[in-house]
Amino acid sequence: MIHPDRLRWLGVLLGVRHRPAVPGPLAPRSALVLLLAAFPLAHPARSAEVQLQCQGTLLEARGSAERKRPLARIAFSLNLEAEAPTADGALARLQARLTAVRSTLRGLGVEGLEVGSPSTWPRPAEPGRPALVQANLPVAGKLAAQQLQGLVRRVGALPGVRLAPVSPEADPAGAEASRQALLAAAFQDAEAQVRPLAQLIGRTRLVPLQIQVEGGGGPVMMRAAMAEAAPPPFDPAELPKPTDRLAMLVQFCAVQNRT
Repeated sequence: MIHPDRLRWLGVLLGVRHRPAVPGPLAPRSALVLLLAAFPLAHPARSAEVQLQCQGTLLEARGSAERKRPLARIAFSLNLEAEAPTADGALARLQARLTAVRSTLRGLGVEGLEVGSPSTWPRPAEPGRPALVQANLPVAGKLAAQQLQGLVRRVGALPGVRLAPVSPEADPAGAEASRQALLAAAFQDAEAQVRPLAQLIGRTRLVPLQIQVEGGGGPVMMRAAMAEAAPPPFDPAELPKPTDRLAMLVQFCAVQNRT
């Protein structure tokens, strides 16, 4: 994007009188139009940089695209808790509960199991409750999508388990193909935004000058129900589909068709 002060500087350099722009009723909000004389789009002092030139009208738009992919697995995390009168007792109970959780998860075919380091802190005495030491540790991993019911009912029912949101994931093998499709769709979206304006001003040939690809969004999160939830069973088909997103900022040079 060219700063207005730089445009005025270039106008003085080229002998062009600056006039304030008047917005037209037909200009789309998504496209920004800069009418340029033939001059580089780079700062004069940065002679070592690649200079982009537009012998026409500069149009800019932000294109975006998203693509839903089949659900392949779910990423889960949970917090395991235990308490006892002493820190040693709380950690021993936590270790016993971790053994049960680990065994159940392995029975469900867990992948990439991660167990964090435990932490402890004292819980002051309250009316009717003695002072205790609490211990907890985080556990995370990935399961096949069809194991959602087992995660909620079997793992969630174990003592001291607090399930956190699950994240649906697509097959990693299709990530590159999905990104290529998103790039094409986002570019076509940006081009579709500026083409009507280019035709309106009689410059129907669009030449891409610069493309800035912006990061996509992460997976949609869904909170897994706790163990006391009532039937029917938890259905992985009801999870939101993994969605890949991508956006890009594209600068086009709109010129007249060659005859």
